[in-house]
Formats: sequence, C-alpha cells, structure tokens
Amino acid sequence: MSGIMQTYNRYPVSFVRGNGSYLEDDNGKKYLDALAGIAVCGLGHANPAVAKAIEAQASTLLHTSNLYGIPLQEALAERLCEISGMDSVFFCNSGAESNEAALKLARRYGNDRGIENPTVITMEGSFHGRTLGTLAATGNEKIQSGFEPLLEGFVQVPYDDVDAISELPSSNSVVAILVEPVLGEGGVRIPNDDYLVRLREICDKSEWLLMLDEVQTGNGRTGKYFAFQHTSIHPDVVTTAKGLANGVPIGACLARGIAADTLVPGTHATTFGGNPLACAAGIATFDQLTSGVIDQAASTGSRMVSRLKDALKGCNQVKDVRGKGMMVAVELNEPCTELVLSAMERGLLLNVAADSVIRLLPPLNLSLEDADMVVQIVTDLILERA
Repeated sequence: MSGIMQTYNRYPVSFVRGNGSYLEDDNGKKYLDALAGIAVCGLGHANPAVAKAIEAQASTLLHTSNLYGIPLQEALAERLCEISGMDSVFFCNSGAESNEAALKLARRYGNDRGIENPTVITMEGSFHGRTLGTLAATGNEKIQSGFEPLLEGFVQVPYDDVDAISELPSSNSVVAILVEPVLGEGGVRIPNDDYLVRLREICDKSEWLLMLDEVQTGNGRTGKYFAFQHTSIHPDVVTTAKGLANGVPIGACLARGIAADTLVPGTHATTFGGNPLACAAGIATFDQLTSGVIDQAASTGSRMVSRLKDALKGCNQVKDVRGKGMMVAVELNEPCTELVLSAMERGLLLNVAADSVIRLLPPLNLSLEDADMVVQIVTDLILERA
C-alpha cells in the first residue's frame, strides 16, 4: 500500500485554510493557533502582503539556479545584513540546512588554520536538525538513537554553564561554539543575561567562531529581530529559517569577518536555496516584521507571561512560567503531553516540549483579545488537572 512515510504520529485533524491567527479544519471547526506552524507563520496565516508577493513572483519567475544572479536574493541579503550587522548570507531551504552550512564553515575555518579534526562545542538539550551532521550536533540522545555511528567532531557541555567549557580537557582542535540563544525544542530554556557575552569572550580569547542557531529565535520571535540583539555581542555566524518567509521554505546562514570569507566557490552549494519565489516571500515578510510587528510581539508576549504567572500563582503543578517575546512556556512538575489534545478539543493549538513544558509560539501579530484567550484556555487546562 502506497502513501505517506510514517515519520510522524500525526494528530487527528487536517487543516484546509487559515486566516490570521486562526486555522479551519476539513470539518469547518476553527482553532486559535498558538503554535504558528512551529514558530514559522509569524505574520499569521494567509497574510495578504506575503500572498500578494508570492502570486506576483509565481507569475513572473520561480527558479533559475544559483549559477546566475538573483536580484531578489541580493535584496533580501542586504536587509538581513543591515539589521544584523553581518557581512554576507548563504541561502538554503531549511533550518537544518542552514546549520549544516555553519558546521561546514566551521570545519573549513579549522582546516584553513591547519587544525586536524576540527571540533565544535554544542549544548546538552539542544536541537539543530535531523540531518546526519546536525543530528550529531544536537544534544538529545533520544533522537540520535538508531542512527549511529554519529558524525565525529562534537563535544557537548551543559547549557547555560560557561564554566563547563573552561573545564573541558585541553584541546587545540576546538574551532567553534554552536548554541541556541534560547533552547526551543529543549523546553524554552532562557539562559542568564551574560551567557552569550561570556561565550563571546571565550571565543575571542581562543580564536573560535561563535555560531548562533537562531532558526527558531530569529525573525522577531523573541521581541528583537535576532535574539542576540538583546545583548551587546555580535556572533561570527547566525543561522535562521522558520519565520523568515512566513511559511515558504527558506533558510539562511549569515556570517561576518573571517567567517564570511571562509566558504568560497566549490565549497558549498544548493539547487533551490534563495530562489526568486522564496526571496520574494522573505522580503515581504521582513518588511512587515520590521514595521512594528516585532515590537508588538515583545509587548504581547510580556503580557501573556505576566497574566499566566498571576493566574497560576500558587498552583503546585507549575514549576515555572517564562518567556521571551513570543516564546512562552509553562513548565509543569510532571509530563503533560496529553494537554495537546485537550487544548485541541477546546479549539487551541499548542505544543509540549521536553515532555513537561507547554510551549506557546503564536503569530507575532496576535491580538490582545486572542492572547488573553490563549492564557485563559491554558490556565483552565492546568488548573483542571489539580
């Protein structure tokens, strides 16, 4: 029997249309979407400006390949470099691909310096993708299981523990640190305010590259265009994808300084990456995000965290309520994966990460009324478990 390969345990619902922060299934039931395609549709569903850009580009030119100049790719790269302070961009099709580009860049950087067996430091609890390279970089044995032998060249330390890096056995093979500014799949873990600053200091002292995986945190998700912009530091490499084109597949690996000159013709490539259609959607998304939507995400996300804390104060099931922009989490003291279906029954889409963390990743332009509705439903679900 032919069909879809069973790589997902899918929920019993199929969506056929969307509008703003809402989705509608094939039975006509509407759902408030507090997951946004897993932090992808930052502008909500069927956004008019993005739809218009896609329609216009689809009737003009879809694809030529990177053998030729792509003006829309250059325009999107210019926007991303200007807002981030980076120097150049490699466009691809996904977050995993953008992280693969970063890992190849780090290895090339090490080999150019005569370092044998270049090694990248990554974090326990991290998630960087499911390709063989990014799987080896990921700090999650559960998703690595069954795919051994893993690619060599990685060493892992606890997240938000700078001292653990200095305690590693002395080695001249380390060339980079790859880290998420906020752990996404790892449960929306927000590190200490000085974490990235201290990592930057270590990289500067050791001549390592500081590479930030902003696949989930980028494109306004945390209330800044990139999460590192909550600090004073600049990374050497930034990867992003998810919210970059509001649902059209695209990824980007940004670099600056020596990292920007490390990959040269013949060292990395992509067939579809950065094609005119994806970049047209990316430009339309970027222009809206930077016209007030990111500021809205910062204030609405803060409001949601505050209201969740007030509503759940004293609830012995709740271990923590935290958030940064529109990455909001309620961590319980025990696994709560059943709440995904319970919420769905009430017309709310959410996610549970790390077994016990209710993760909310709504559209960045979520209305205050809908934000309050998300808070109310989540609160009710938790209190009813008591």
